[in-house]
Amino acid sequence: MQCIVLEDAENGLPDSFRAVLHRLWAQLNVQIEHVDMLTKQLELSVSTDPVCQQLMKLEGVGPLGALGLALRLGKGENFTNGREASANIGLTPKQHSSGGKERIGHISKRNADKRLRSILFQGALSVISSVIKRPARTTKEQWLKALIERRGKKVAAIALANKTVRTAYALLKSNSEYQPQLLA
Repeated sequence: MQCIVLEDAENGLPDSFRAVLHRLWAQLNVQIEHVDMLTKQLELSVSTDPVCQQLMKLEGVGPLGALGLALRLGKGENFTNGREASANIGLTPKQHSSGGKERIGHISKRNADKRLRSILFQGALSVISSVIKRPARTTKEQWLKALIERRGKKVAAIALANKTVRTAYALLKSNSEYQPQLLA
């Protein structure tokens, strides 16, 4: 595209504008190379880290999600339970309960890890789009399909991301491998 726009003398672009376009094109290529280099470094870091490899076995968790979860959760020693870990990322609703009356509000994004929450949400949406198209193979997929029918895709995606963080916390805390339960 660069050659077509810059070298076409009949397109009416002034020479000064062509020079600016050429410099911008060169800067864009440098940025693309920089992003490619960072992506390769990320993939190398994730491929050599056993914790990230373990977390990538979870549904909807890719290299960025695995690295984010590994950094945020550590070995699980900073949280008392999975709900606390999930709340720290911003995947649980606020509770305003007193006197035996439970009032559950909206999910607050204020004190949350917005990037990790977004990455986990996008991963959960990708899982949902693939689960909808096929019959359920695990109990988790059955639960997810029923939740999608009741509440919709976005609520189900947040619920799946919440479940993913709790599962990741349990795996890291107990130092065990992830094994989804298949239907009998």
